[in-house]
Amino acid sequence: MKNTPRILIVDDEPFNVDYLEQELEDLHYEIITAFNGQEALEKIQTGNPDLILLDIMMPVMDGYAVLEKVKADEDLRNIPIIIISANNDLQSVVKGIEMGAEDYLPKPFEPAILQARISSSLERKYLRDLEQMHLKSLQREMDIARRIQKEFLPAEIPTLPGWQVAAYFKAANNVAGDFYDVFTLPDGNLVFVIGDVCGKGIGAALFMTLYRSLIRATATSNDLTDPSSQISLPPEERLKHAAAFTNLYVTTTHADTFTFATTFMGLFDVNTGMLYYINAGNEPPHLRRGDGTHETLMPTGPALGVFSDAKFTVRQIQMGQGDTLTAFTDGIPDGKNPRDEFFGHDRLNHLLAQDHPTLEDCLNQIGDHLLAFMEDGEQFDDITMLAVRRVG
Repeated sequence: MKNTPRILIVDDEPFNVDYLEQELEDLHYEIITAFNGQEALEKIQTGNPDLILLDIMMPVMDGYAVLEKVKADEDLRNIPIIIISANNDLQSVVKGIEMGAEDYLPKPFEPAILQARISSSLERKYLRDLEQMHLKSLQREMDIARRIQKEFLPAEIPTLPGWQVAAYFKAANNVAGDFYDVFTLPDGNLVFVIGDVCGKGIGAALFMTLYRSLIRATATSNDLTDPSSQISLPPEERLKHAAAFTNLYVTTTHADTFTFATTFMGLFDVNTGMLYYINAGNEPPHLRRGDGTHETLMPTGPALGVFSDAKFTVRQIQMGQGDTLTAFTDGIPDGKNPRDEFFGHDRLNHLLAQDHPTLEDCLNQIGDHLLAFMEDGEQFDDITMLAVRRVG
């Protein structure tokens, strides 16, 4: 508690004010006074009191109006207010407490009760102030974590002739367990990754950065080792290497944690339109053909981080002009409204079957529909989508 707590006495009776000042003068408090509600609000704004002793029945503005205004102000609401009330005015006391007053003092004042009420209220304020300082410190740390984590997502989406790429990302909390990545290789081909780390909060966010970094590093390992080399890994080997190395690293180095990630990794040959992919336990991406038909790319192996000896099969599929691949995490089909109804795959597939001018329009419309479906309900999971369309 700070050395000299400041107490504001608000009462229209000078006798009461003088009496309270006399009782408090030996207790090392700094006293300020106001004789009506309007003056009290001015003193609260300028005097920054630690405690308010508030009379109810006053001219100009009564104690209820002061209570209402103070408790409605984000910066003032935590100042404890003790109602000054006559013993027989219990209705006023109850109303004041319901409006947010901390305690009450009966008239006439009993010195021991007066001191006890003030001391306990100041102690509670001190503890609340400590709590608020701690929460603000945590929020600053979370803001830093969010900014750092954001750097692990692509700053911009690659632009390729004949191709459109778009992403949609909305974290459920300050930090996310979902991740996505899109980048081009030295040979011009496109790598496309989306994943969902199990769990929530800081733990999932830390592993999100690990998975994303490992996948990008291993998917480009030969290029990073010797950028001038003309040797390029075949797509199948590149994807298998990225999946196998990431999986082995997590299952051996972090075996005690058991934090896995459902992941879809795709490599597009931008010249031929061939897509090579591994679906490691992720939601099956939706492939909509230019003629309106659609397919789903089912898992080809388990989630990363589960089995150290897991095998990941690379499959391939031809992307034709007008074909669109949309990958997503389970935060979309598992989104719930207040009636515990799931958004589901049918609603998602219906939206994906519609024509949209751009991929951004498509993903934004899905996101808008999902948030509207949730009806202001809590977003329990991250919402992440990544789409690629061949246009040339």
